[in-house]
Amino acid sequence: MSYVDGFVVAVPTAKMEPYKDIAERASKVFVEYGALHIAECWGDDVPEGKLTSFPMAVKCEQDETVVLSWIVWPSKEVRDAGMAKVMDDPRMAEAMTSAPFDTKRMIFGGFRTIVDHRAD
Repeated sequence: MSYVDGFVVAVPTAKMEPYKDIAERASKVFVEYGALHIAECWGDDVPEGKLTSFPMAVKCEQDETVVLSWIVWPSKEVRDAGMAKVMDDPRMAEAMTSAPFDTKRMIFGGFRTIVDHRAD
C-alpha cells in the first residue's frame, strides 16, 4: 500500500499566491523523486475548536489560513529514498528559505495507508 506524508501549516492569507508558487515548484521536485500525488488545500471551512482543531494545532492567527497538504508515495521505501533526495535538492533549500509562513509551526508526519477506497 501507499505511504503518505501529511502537513498542516498556517499561511498568511495575503500570501496565498507566493505559497501556491512555492508549492507548485516543490511538487515537481517531489514527483521527480518518486511521489505519485501532491495536494495543497487552502482552508475554506476550518472551524476553531474548543479542545483541539487545525487552527489551534498550528497557532493560526487571525490574518492566517490553515493549509492541509499531503504527498502520496508508492511505498515507505520510495518515500524514504525520495525524501532524502528532496532534502538535498538545492531547489528545495531555496524554497524553504523563502517560505511565506512560519515553518516552526508546521505539523508533519508520515503515515501508512490502511484503507484506500476510491470511487469507480
